[in-house]
Amino acid sequence: MTRAVLSIGSNLGDRLAHLRRVVDALGERVLAVSPVYTTAPWGGVDQDDYLNAVVVAEDPAFDDYAWLRVGQELEQAAGRVREVRWGARTLDVDVVTCTDATGAAIARAADPALILPHPQAHNRAFVLVPWLDVDPSAQLRLDGADVPIAELLAGLDPAERAGVVRTDLVLRDERPC
Repeated sequence: MTRAVLSIGSNLGDRLAHLRRVVDALGERVLAVSPVYTTAPWGGVDQDDYLNAVVVAEDPAFDDYAWLRVGQELEQAAGRVREVRWGARTLDVDVVTCTDATGAAIARAADPALILPHPQAHNRAFVLVPWLDVDPSAQLRLDGADVPIAELLAGLDPAERAGVVRTDLVLRDERPC
């Protein structure tokens, strides 16, 4: 069994519908869904703002690669095209972190297809802010230590944090995990 934290985002087409399809497709696996945030694009490519959220999900039959495959399948179903790094996308599903049945973080550093935890998650307010909403006690394993998400978020530039703006949009009614 694994529990995954997934960061989802969209800035092309019906952004909200793309995000809702992720939650719908994951179905009973979903433990919690954050509120929806609007954020400026990351990476310096000129494009529209994103809608972002975090989904916490669990499945007794999934390993970390299964979460990656499901995310990629959902991206393909949404018509995702990978032409420009950090470019506009109909749907982005990133596996931020996975824990095994014991609750231990799964770490992968050598496989370029799946690096866990996500190598930039600790630098991205658009991941940390919604994650903190659904799991205020969440921690991210960095350099062998579990670091509270709140601490990572507090360490980011205030402008980065301020750029993550909560909307009134919802993906489904939620409760914290």
